[in-house]
Amino acid sequence: MTGSKEDWLNQVREDVVDPDTPIIDPHIHMWASHPASYLPADLIQDTRSGHTVLGLVFVECGTAHLATGPASLRSLGETRFVAALAQEMRERRDPPLLGIIGAADLRETSDIDLALESHLAAGEGLFRGIRHSAAYDPSPAVRRSHHNPPPHLYMDEAFRKGFARLAPFGLTFEAWLYHPQLPELTDLAAAFPETTIILNHLGGPLGVGPYAGARDNVFRSWRQSMKDLARHPNVVVKLGGVSMQINGFGWHEASRPPTSSEIIKTQGDYYRTAIDLFGPERSMFESNFPVERNAVSYRTLWNAFKRLADPFTPDERCALLGGTAQRIYRLQI
Repeated sequence: MTGSKEDWLNQVREDVVDPDTPIIDPHIHMWASHPASYLPADLIQDTRSGHTVLGLVFVECGTAHLATGPASLRSLGETRFVAALAQEMRERRDPPLLGIIGAADLRETSDIDLALESHLAAGEGLFRGIRHSAAYDPSPAVRRSHHNPPPHLYMDEAFRKGFARLAPFGLTFEAWLYHPQLPELTDLAAAFPETTIILNHLGGPLGVGPYAGARDNVFRSWRQSMKDLARHPNVVVKLGGVSMQINGFGWHEASRPPTSSEIIKTQGDYYRTAIDLFGPERSMFESNFPVERNAVSYRTLWNAFKRLADPFTPDERCALLGGTAQRIYRLQI
């Protein structure tokens, strides 16, 4: 963490909203170099900034992969790395890491059972699922995800053959893609109703390249696709991850980060629409830290989430802030 980034984030210092309300953050990353490291000591500065964080779920980010061995098993290095960090966090009495989502190329069907078995063993009881990102857009202004996927990955026959092995292992699937690709995820969800799919980052509404300056059109297209997707009860949505550069809000270039009220004013329609479509029982707020840290502090972001949850009943609010994550990921608090 750089001092300049801390100084920039600290320009907005809000009182913590409902500091005693427990939350579970189902989407964080850690890495040894990216180029700057973000490890438990860094994570704790964010998660202990005022909110009561009961637990965390790590989602793969391409760190600590093995340098040798079969390509299909090299992502085991990340699962082992994070399992060791989870033990370190327990010993330090940090907010505990309760679940691990790893990476696997589901097109490697000849080795997929071995890969899944190996991740489950390496995760030391914490391994819950696989993320294989499809985030792709034909515009060169929109970066592909770190998996460098081809177009139409989720429609690929080899991918689907590997995907079919998740449910027998009791594993979930983490979907990361951009909003024009949502119909392909809907097709996947319909084909595999027995597999729980967790949609990352509100379905990736884009705001750069050909989508810049077209917020209303993007929202209408996104909303229709999300409506179609929500008809499939095996799909759950993560509410967050839309302050990245690709989303086009530009906060990373602003003179100061947004307040929680500004987040709600600017992005609130996405959150409210998703909750309305999926219901609190299939929705969970996520920080996507430290990626979102380029735009907003942990304290401010969860203040926005808590304010967005205010209109709901106590049970619904509990689901949005952690209950859904605990149930879907089978987390032991």
